[in-house]
Amino acid sequence: MNVDPTNIARGLILPPLSLYIHIPWCVRKCPYCDFNSHGVSGTLPVAEYIASLIADCKQDAHYAQGRDIQSIFFGGGTPSLLSGQDIGNILRGIGEHFSLAKNCEITLETNPGTAEYSNFEGYLAAGVNRLSLGAQSFNESQLNTLGRIHAPQDTSRAYGLARAAGFNNINLDLMFALPQQSCAEAMADLDEALALAPEHLSWYQLTIEPNTAFYSKPPRLPDDDTSWEIQQSGMKRLAKAGYQQYEVSAYSRPEREAKHNRNYWEFGDYLALGAGAHGKITLAEKREIVRYNKTRQPDHYLQALKNGRFTAHCESITQRNLPFEFMMNALRLNQGVPAALFQQRTGLALESVAPQLSQLKKLGLLLERPDTLAASDRGRQYLNSLLEAFLVE
Repeated sequence: MNVDPTNIARGLILPPLSLYIHIPWCVRKCPYCDFNSHGVSGTLPVAEYIASLIADCKQDAHYAQGRDIQSIFFGGGTPSLLSGQDIGNILRGIGEHFSLAKNCEITLETNPGTAEYSNFEGYLAAGVNRLSLGAQSFNESQLNTLGRIHAPQDTSRAYGLARAAGFNNINLDLMFALPQQSCAEAMADLDEALALAPEHLSWYQLTIEPNTAFYSKPPRLPDDDTSWEIQQSGMKRLAKAGYQQYEVSAYSRPEREAKHNRNYWEFGDYLALGAGAHGKITLAEKREIVRYNKTRQPDHYLQALKNGRFTAHCESITQRNLPFEFMMNALRLNQGVPAALFQQRTGLALESVAPQLSQLKKLGLLLERPDTLAASDRGRQYLNSLLEAFLVE
């Protein structure tokens, strides 16, 4: 690989650059959600928020360091509360401060309960070329338990509208191990999703997170044996349907992997715009890698348009923590990553973690491949235990 000398910082090679944009509002807060989302109360200050996003964008422009943006992801909250014109205004503002790659993947999360054909047309016209529909379940009782605002038929309807509008790259978000869910019920959910034939499926297990309504009043979840049965049965069903598992909870048709999420897992860089958004950037001149986040409360983020303080916190990742940070992401990928990527993305020699790698291979948690860092099937099953080997005591 030919390396541009300007892209080297003490062994660090500037990685691909993505952009995450957070829209913090939703119609109603779901009881399992620990994201920075706030129920709608009155008229949304959309114009003011867009102005703040663009000002925030201008402040972060130096982070690009000559790189094009390879992917953009509108997350939330519920980004589909914004119109196609709103999304277009945001993307035009971004284009004034950053250069977008010719094949830039632009994803927008959509709630099936807020889906309209005119909006899908508008999103496509604005430049969005990938949708992520939050189905979560096709069981009406489960949707009610999860606090979703849509009915099962709304997902099918939204999917059809998106296809009719011209979208040819759609992800469905689907959860399993839902409250009191049996394996048969989980497979029925999965079959409904597969019948729509999306290009990508994010199929992940419900977990109870702190600071959620479910944490305060936990529902009865399936036991470990049932959850394991669901996972194994679902993986076989997905493979039979032609979906390749390339990450712990990500399945896709050939060549339809999520470029944006893959950049996270390969320890790439990503800018953060919007209330509570988190970013990670490699700083070539300072020879360091930093994580940062924007001010969390939407009202405070709007006020930052006047005071200019969009970033709430920024800190360097210490060399001691870099191996864990890298492995925590890279080992989620089924095929792992090239071993050389460790030094390119962290600036550390692979030999610095040689004892851990050797021990994990002896335990059968890592594959015996000298040119690849990849968890074995057993390693992915016990991923948290595997990662503990890289934690600093």
